[in-house]
Amino acid sequence: MQGQQLSPVSRDRLICQMPKCYTAESCLQYKTHFDAQVKSACQQRHAGNFGLKMSKVVMVGDLYVGKTSLINRFCKNAFDRDYKATIGVDFEIERFEILGIPYNLQIWDTAGQEKFKCIASAYYRGAQVIITAFDLSDIQTLEHTKHWLQDALKENEPDTCSVFLVGTKKDTLSEAECERTERDALKFAVEMKAEYWSVSAKTVFFLPR
Repeated sequence: MQGQQLSPVSRDRLICQMPKCYTAESCLQYKTHFDAQVKSACQQRHAGNFGLKMSKVVMVGDLYVGKTSLINRFCKNAFDRDYKATIGVDFEIERFEILGIPYNLQIWDTAGQEKFKCIASAYYRGAQVIITAFDLSDIQTLEHTKHWLQDALKENEPDTCSVFLVGTKKDTLSEAECERTERDALKFAVEMKAEYWSVSAKTVFFLPR
């Protein structure tokens, strides 16, 4: 990619400031702007030659929690009502531009079935981001998130990974039900050193509150 002209990314993939968090309580470190050193480094690279940057994201969690639906909504803006279990692993590549620097997210969708765990775990290696997903309407899937995170961290250096705990299918709960589950989920997020989000792939609920 050295010196190669890249096609423009879509407007929603242009990142000029730090994205908002879901809530102040759910955020590990609240920042509204990139550090001055980061901005300076990006300006210098933008003026010269640079290679395409890439980060690896792995999505883990129980069967049926909606990992694939979340990725499809994020990457393709699509929602499939017909459930199809992920066999082994699958991945998408999504392009961004961060402070003028082209950046790729390689998003790995891993199977939730026990029989595919050995296959999927091989693809955990080299992750910069680990997203642990659970179903907001099924508290047992929340209880399993710590085990999924432990498995993913075994293949990586814990201090080098950003961790997210994501509750899915928010559209299936009332506001009161969601708030009750979120209180438990936030406790898990603190223990897991993870940033927390509640989302819905069906209704495109990704916005901070």
